[in-house]
Amino acid sequence: MGAALFTQLSVDIAKIGISPDGHPFGDTTRITAQIVSGIGFLGAGAIMHSQGAIVGLTTAATIWVVAAVGAAIGAGAYVDALGSTALIMLVLVGLRPVERRMLVKRRRVHATLRVKPGVGFDTFDSVLRESGIHLVDKRTFEHDTDRTFELELIGASSQFDVLAEKLRASPDVVSLTID
Repeated sequence: MGAALFTQLSVDIAKIGISPDGHPFGDTTRITAQIVSGIGFLGAGAIMHSQGAIVGLTTAATIWVVAAVGAAIGAGAYVDALGSTALIMLVLVGLRPVERRMLVKRRRVHATLRVKPGVGFDTFDSVLRESGIHLVDKRTFEHDTDRTFELELIGASSQFDVLAEKLRASPDVVSLTID
């Protein structure tokens, strides 16, 4: 409603002064441009990083597109606003089952990576990233015979097999267990 009001206000303000050739003195796009950037700022605040995953993208996108619908209504583009609203509802409701299926395939696991003494984690961290696995937490333990990394990981179920194969192929890895 705020976006609609601001847009209608920008149209009304532009009509206050009319030049001799019939064009308004005001610029109707100034307020609308500020709506876009302001709503973008609010949407960015809705996006958070939570335990190795990004959350709030749908909320941010919805805030932004609803402001666009409001701006369309304020500008008098009712058919565009109605069509956009129908499409938005289709996407938000229609893609929900797809989202649920994708989240089921994503899992959080605990892994214990034992490596030779003195071997750093940097090499293994790049293997994680290349495999599409996110590192949530890491603890390191030094032992006489090895260095142990206790890891909390998030990723697609299928990628953990790929990751295990790559890590076990390293000559520095003593053992790997994934729970």
